[in-house]
Amino acid sequence: MSRAEATPAEARRLFRAGLVTPTAGWCRGFAQANLLAVPRSMAFDALLFAQRNPGACPVLDVIDSGEVTGAVLGEHADVRTDAPAYRIWRDGELAEEVTDAREWWTDDMVGLLIGCSFTFEHPLVEAGVPVRHLDAARNVPMYRTNRPCRPAGRLRGDLVVSLRMIPEDRVAEAVSISARFPAVHGAPVHVGDPAALGIADPDSPDFGDPPVSEDGDVPVFWACGVTPQVMIMESRPPLAITHAPGHMLITDTPDHDFAVP
Repeated sequence: MSRAEATPAEARRLFRAGLVTPTAGWCRGFAQANLLAVPRSMAFDALLFAQRNPGACPVLDVIDSGEVTGAVLGEHADVRTDAPAYRIWRDGELAEEVTDAREWWTDDMVGLLIGCSFTFEHPLVEAGVPVRHLDAARNVPMYRTNRPCRPAGRLRGDLVVSLRMIPEDRVAEAVSISARFPAVHGAPVHVGDPAALGIADPDSPDFGDPPVSEDGDVPVFWACGVTPQVMIMESRPPLAITHAPGHMLITDTPDHDFAVP
């Protein structure tokens, strides 16, 4: 079974059993999701932060307190166990990275499933647009930028972006394809000079692996669902649970459900 041909249920079963791997390239045709889980007392501020920053935090579903799955993730999924890796945050500090979040997940937790750009990578590949980190079996590079998000209540932080090196003659096509998926970040936020986003050294990402490029490639940056993790670092809530960057929840929802004409 290849990672692209795996079903979401098969992938989640492997991750639940302990497989730790970035999920780029897994489960062709199905949407992937970032996770932000907070106590119910913080849920309104988290939802407001997402609503005010929809490019970085497009909400696909909300898993209410006392629940462990929802319509988007799938009937037999478990938000606490089915990502390959989770991050446990205490007072804005990374306390642990684990493969099972059940020890920290109380009945008071509310989970936001946030769209992930891995979802439109398969359509890019099908159109013949190279996705270099997939070919290299690496995690996508992600960077904290100098662009502040709109704050919400006690929550604030800077935009995070993911980078894909795209051949110059395919950039317009990559923009057009990704723009059809606004629920998973949509069109890029920037094409060209990384310094315009405050990125001093693209070869040293804040999250993920260094970029893979070939002659004639242009850096293209998309808003990223790791933005809430920078928000956690800056806002320092007492408790939050997220996925580990690049280690997503794979949903039962087809990616075309989030495409627009």
